Amino acid sequence: METVTLNGQRLDYDVTGPTGDATAGPDLLLLTGWCQDHRLFDRILPLLARRHRVIRAEWRGHGADRSYTGGDFGVAEQADDVIALLDHLGVERVVPVSTSHGGWANLEITDRLGAARVPRTVVIDWLMLGASPGFVANLRASQDPATWVQARQNLFDVWLAMADNDAVAEHLDKEMASFDFDMWARSCRVIDDAYATWGSPLKRMAAFNEQRPVLHLYSQPSDDAYHQGQADFAAEHPWFSSHWLGGRTHFPSLESPEALAEQIEKFHARS
Repeated sequence: METVTLNGQRLDYDVTGPTGDATAGPDLLLLTGWCQDHRLFDRILPLLARRHRVIRAEWRGHGADRSYTGGDFGVAEQADDVIALLDHLGVERVVPVSTSHGGWANLEITDRLGAARVPRTVVIDWLMLGASPGFVANLRASQDPATWVQARQNLFDVWLAMADNDAVAEHLDKEMASFDFDMWARSCRVIDDAYATWGSPLKRMAAFNEQRPVLHLYSQPSDDAYHQGQADFAAEHPWFSSHWLGGRTHFPSLESPEALAEQIEKFHARS
């Protein structure tokens, strides 16, 4: 990963060029959720980089140097940083692809930059219909030094879903677990606040200044009511679509990279 200082913050990123003769369409921008890093995309990067220039951007405090002392931040600051990085790299058009609650910053970036620069956007495995009471309870327990470790484990257990997947288990137990209490508590507070402010990601999308296609690719939850809720929203908002990938865990980029890349490619090709 390379490092650049923007907005007074050290930001890690890398850029992978296509293996073909030319880049097809806008760049792809891969954004993790909170308390994750670029390794989340290790399995899908080679698949997407066959035909596209792909940028992986770390959030502030999420790169190789985890000794973050830059003050509090949230969705607005995350968007500030990524937009500054895109400007630094001279990116003219881009399709953001975010995972989980990195989607809040993705939608902020998408909304601010407008449809000419961000013609469409992808969100991966995100709670579209709102936050359940149990999820909110774990978010709030994760902000208490006395209960955060167990609350985090509760979330890990849901995300792994008893699946026998070494890549996902390592991502949880080694990569995500490497973030300290301060960053974990901050992430859970920001996510809780976002749901309290908007109600759901779908409502945030509906508030865009300029509508453009948004695709949700997911494996969790897998129940009929969740599928139908998104279908009902899409019926009223034809710019939105969703596709269930059929995996078990919360991490399609690790569990189902080929299926995920195929859907991103199809969606991106319409840009």
